Amino acid sequence: MSEERVTKLRQRLEQGLQPDALDIIDESAKHAGHAGAASGGGHFIVDITSAAFLGKSLIQRHRLVYEAAGDMMQQEIHALSINARAPEEF
Repeated sequence: MSEERVTKLRQRLEQGLQPDALDIIDESAKHAGHAGAASGGGHFIVDITSAAFLGKSLIQRHRLVYEAAGDMMQQEIHALSINARAPEEF
């Protein structure tokens, strides 16, 4: 199930942000027994480089990632750690 979430999140981020680089790490297993994990939400780290972040603040970049993830943030994702940068910052 977690692999399906990673695939779904990857597709949404690729479609919404057209990244130059994207790495998603599923850390859900490390949080077994945690309240968020018990309700079915996964824990993920997203490392993404996209021109969409050019000239955007950290908060604006995170909002773009959340928007691209869409309704996954409601149940499928409990925690999302984001490292978002523009290509010039890579």
